[in-house]
Amino acid sequence: MRTPIVLLSGVDADAMAATMVGLQFDLPGAVAVRHHIDVERQVLTRTVSDVTGVIEQHETLLEHACVSCAIREDILPTLERLARARRWQSIVAHLPVGAEAAHLCSVLAWDTRLARFLRVSAVVTALSAQHPVRDLLGDDLLADRGSHCSDDDRRGVGEVLAAMVEYADAVVLDGAADPVARGLVAALARPDASVVDGAHGLDSGLLVGRLHQHQRTEAWTSPVRTDALPDVRAEGVWRLDLQSLQPFHPERLLEDLELLGAGNHRSRGCFWLPSRPDRALEWDGAGGQLSIGDHASWGRRTPFTRIVVTGVGAAPERLRPAFEALVAKPGEVDRRDPRWQVTEDGFEPWLGPIREVA
Repeated sequence: MRTPIVLLSGVDADAMAATMVGLQFDLPGAVAVRHHIDVERQVLTRTVSDVTGVIEQHETLLEHACVSCAIREDILPTLERLARARRWQSIVAHLPVGAEAAHLCSVLAWDTRLARFLRVSAVVTALSAQHPVRDLLGDDLLADRGSHCSDDDRRGVGEVLAAMVEYADAVVLDGAADPVARGLVAALARPDASVVDGAHGLDSGLLVGRLHQHQRTEAWTSPVRTDALPDVRAEGVWRLDLQSLQPFHPERLLEDLELLGAGNHRSRGCFWLPSRPDRALEWDGAGGQLSIGDHASWGRRTPFTRIVVTGVGAAPERLRPAFEALVAKPGEVDRRDPRWQVTEDGFEPWLGPIREVA
């Protein structure tokens, strides 16, 4: 019998701690394992506890203080060890602050050896109820708050937290948030995800059941999702679903990227370039900070461009015209046009050399 794991992620240490306490005491026969990365000391601290108290505490010196090293060197081995002990009915895994659950879920979904002992039953994201809008749409870096996972971690708080909310099966606010903030969280979360005030609002039976479905989660968080999105019903929250079968024009995109990427909103999706027609390219932004990257091959799919933008207040009037201005016009994307048969297009720093991804 495989031991169910509830993965807990977040960017606010206090909100995560409060949520973990609630989960640990609400889930029958649970053991909690908390990992913390000390970037300056290059140390990973592991604390294991249950209702009887702290069972073990251990420090591991990391060659590189980063999430990948932490997962490989201690998090996964510890989860496997606790499951094989057959002493507890479930495990609550408090990931390092700023560490996303997606990587761990992918490993556990495809590693057949680990799958004999472990299964992710739920992914929970904890948020502070004090400033959710600022956390999700502001321009702070994790390093600004001391929540970075490595010396070179330059990720934005909003980018990381929004991705965590989107990936979660349940989102827990550590208090009562105002309606706009709660509406923003609900708009970003998967439509069937729970958004609650405090871990006591979660159904413990569901958490250790089959709440997490990897393929369903991957479909919602995929840059190349194609499903229609539900209407945003929260007052004060808006969403624009910008779509086209045309690519972005490389020169215009390079010159005016900030027209669509800048601003206090969450934006994510995919696009393509006529200089890289076979590659689905990822768009991932929040709070004016934007990341683009090479996602995957289009394969047999028809390439398309789709950027979903979500925010609060009034939607900026410039966003839709900006999107339309960046999209290539008919006649600009003939693949036989020598303008697009190039070895460089200016996006190499983010997308890599054309010859390696085309």
